[in-house]
Amino acid sequence: MISYVSLEKILKERGIGKTELSKELGLSTRTVAKIAKGGKLSKSSLKKIADYLDVTPNQLFKIESDNKILQILRDEKDIHLPGGLYHELQIRMTYNSNHIEGSRLSEEQTRLIFETNTIDVGDGILVDDILETIHHFRAIDYCIDIAEEQLSEDIIKKIHYIIKHDTKDSTLSWFAVGDYKQRANVVGGRETSKPSEVAKHMKMLLQNYNSKDCVKIEDIIELHAEFEYIHPFQDGNGRVGRLIVLKECLKHNIIPFIIEDRKKGFYYRGLSEWKNERGWLIDTCLDGQDTFKKMLDALDIEIKEK
Repeated sequence: MISYVSLEKILKERGIGKTELSKELGLSTRTVAKIAKGGKLSKSSLKKIADYLDVTPNQLFKIESDNKILQILRDEKDIHLPGGLYHELQIRMTYNSNHIEGSRLSEEQTRLIFETNTIDVGDGILVDDILETIHHFRAIDYCIDIAEEQLSEDIIKKIHYIIKHDTKDSTLSWFAVGDYKQRANVVGGRETSKPSEVAKHMKMLLQNYNSKDCVKIEDIIELHAEFEYIHPFQDGNGRVGRLIVLKECLKHNIIPFIIEDRKKGFYYRGLSEWKNERGWLIDTCLDGQDTFKKMLDALDIEIKEK
């Protein structure tokens, strides 16, 4: 359900009536009347209104979701609520996902960056560790904002861009930030898709996944494993893959899972053995779902599982 509360508020603050808005933008009175009724406006109408008010289309409305976790995250994100689910998801997922990939920032340093936008820098902390922590916060925001959209290559590339832009890697001429890799890479001694094959393999992966009528957590785990086997980007595949998982769990009303850094050995084993034995990765991800459930319990949030 779409709510145009933000648009109504902006118009009221600026003393602009719906009739005036209609005349100024050449929109029909029927189109403008939809604002009060919560009807869905076309993208072109939203863009006209947003440009006129000098705001982004997303600032004009919010999407009310039947997914309790997604709605809580959106509500808390909008008001910057401290100590809630959004707050804890940002810190715990960002810390664990980055630490799995070698970040030297502690959980407390990650928390400090999120809560105060400052950091007590310790020995050996890389600038990229700090940048990618901040970028990961923004990537989670992006996944929450577009959670209900169908997963696409553009969305996946956008997540990669958010994570890797402005880092040292982005200064390398051959490192394609926000685009598929240009050089072959090997993970754990295992070959991944060749650069010339990535686009084809990604299209097939998404086509197969998006064609499912009812997505279950096992389908999302399979998507994650197959994505990591393709390894479409030069670097950042693990973080991007886990963010895709978050987005898809939110889309399909499935309790997300957080892979803790202390369990990365089980996680890597599960990925390594995926083609031979799927149970190990599935068990590790379900354990990560239990971690998320404990977070819900601590915040006294009750969720009915599908």
